[in-house]
Amino acid sequence: MSLIGQLGLDIIAKADWRPEAIGGLTLGADPIAYAISYASARLEHPLRAFTVRKQAKSHGTGNQIEGPFSSGDRVVIVEDVITTGNSALRAIDAVEAAGGIVVGVLALVDREEGGREMIAARGHDVVAAARVGEIIELQRQSDNL
Repeated sequence: MSLIGQLGLDIIAKADWRPEAIGGLTLGADPIAYAISYASARLEHPLRAFTVRKQAKSHGTGNQIEGPFSSGDRVVIVEDVITTGNSALRAIDAVEAAGGIVVGVLALVDREEGGREMIAARGHDVVAAARVGEIIELQRQSDNL
């Protein structure tokens, strides 16, 4: 959690996105968003973490977005792994429908199967901490030691 949180903050700072909140489609995005939010607690403007449900619940709050999210927030959408891009796009759609402004998409891993391009085609900046090709190359190098 401490490594992912700080890594996420570093990526966001380098991208110069300046979000107020961070979240994505439950369940894969949740621990990443919470880790980044927790790591940001020491900052002047900590990031608020929220969760995007796959669909609004019919009971309780009835919201699709749960947590400290407000219309007008600048938001980073988080993904654990980008494959097709559909999860990130669903989260983007929910956030934008609720009045949020998506400033970027942060993924831990881009599987390099076209998802990054799908998200970018919708006009969103996408940054991945690692690409699957890089991970495979590191594994090969490790096997050759």
